[in-house]
Amino acid sequence: MSFRPPKGTDDIGAPESNLWRDVLGEWERWADLFGYPLVATPIFEATELFERGVGSDTEVVTKQMYTFTDRGGRSLTLRPEGTAGVVRAFLDSGAKGPWKGSYSGPMFRHERPQAGRRRQFWQVGVEYLDVEGPAADAEVVELGYRFLTAVEIPGLDVVLNSLGDAVCRPGYVETLRGYLDAKREVLCDDSLSIVDVNPLRVLDCRVCAPVLADAPSMKDHLCESCADHYSQVKKSLEALEVPFVEDARLVRGLDYYTRTAFEYVATDLEAAQNAVGGGGRYDGLAESIGGRPAPGVGFALGVDRIVLASSREPAGRIDVYLVSESGPYEALIAASALRRDGLRVELDTEGRKVDTQFRAASRLGARAVVVLPAAGDDVDVRIGDERSGMPLGSVAKWLEGRL
Repeated sequence: MSFRPPKGTDDIGAPESNLWRDVLGEWERWADLFGYPLVATPIFEATELFERGVGSDTEVVTKQMYTFTDRGGRSLTLRPEGTAGVVRAFLDSGAKGPWKGSYSGPMFRHERPQAGRRRQFWQVGVEYLDVEGPAADAEVVELGYRFLTAVEIPGLDVVLNSLGDAVCRPGYVETLRGYLDAKREVLCDDSLSIVDVNPLRVLDCRVCAPVLADAPSMKDHLCESCADHYSQVKKSLEALEVPFVEDARLVRGLDYYTRTAFEYVATDLEAAQNAVGGGGRYDGLAESIGGRPAPGVGFALGVDRIVLASSREPAGRIDVYLVSESGPYEALIAASALRRDGLRVELDTEGRKVDTQFRAASRLGARAVVVLPAAGDDVDVRIGDERSGMPLGSVAKWLEGRL
């Protein structure tokens, strides 16, 4: 019997995993630079958390969640997104005042598999909680932009919109519903199924987009407070030199968003895969899951799509290949010393011939070769045509600045 990964999942190994490691390492670096410590939440949660947090009538909840009953009769769901769990963790911690958290890990949705869209997919993201001001929104948007720029996403656009709040959005929704009522004959079946429940999400339908070009804009219905908030976000992004484009049709796919909404789009990819992530403000989410008021803003980025879009070449995985003329025992001891000096070292543990070891160094793309002689104390260090003999303990310093 042989087994394959379930449909919509994949094994990710070298060389592709080298780029994954670079991307995830870059993510941790940027999250740390912006002051977002790691928050690790369970991979499954109470089903009600997502029903109440994400929205019981969203496609994520109605069609895509992996839900099961455990041995105690409790309904649990593999997390389809990260925000609800992080907000729950924040509330459970009892923390008060501005709070930051970053996460990284697999999410699960029963979707139709395609390039950049898996049923098990990896997301990274941040949440900034107990903050209301537009400066928080701008900081979060900038973090995502800086990270995606660092991992070399070509044709990167930041797309921005405001969705209003509980004061101004209801009036807009009624205006939009009236507009959509007159368009029912040209709407697709998916849009017809939600037009009465959540007309905003009809604007997110790619099929219906051509016939909704003249739809009323939320921007024209913002109350004074929301309009000022949106203006300040844009002003801050301009000062931070984060380029953006406005799109009045951007509504995002989850119900908890309010005011600022944004997406990161890799315009060089096909439309079906070009959104590499996005987020927004969600001032009522904490209350919807039974907690105290805790306004917040955050985003999630899809690592699968980032890897698909990135033009970055993965860094070499080996600094030194250790060639031993006297066998693997001596090589193993030398490799340990070099690794403790901070070098990434590979060696032959099978005692193969020296020329075979050199070929292995070339095949693995080692940036330097260190030859352990059969006799004598000094090693032979080689980078291209440059060679030098020295004690093993001097290798790391000599290579510094050359690798």
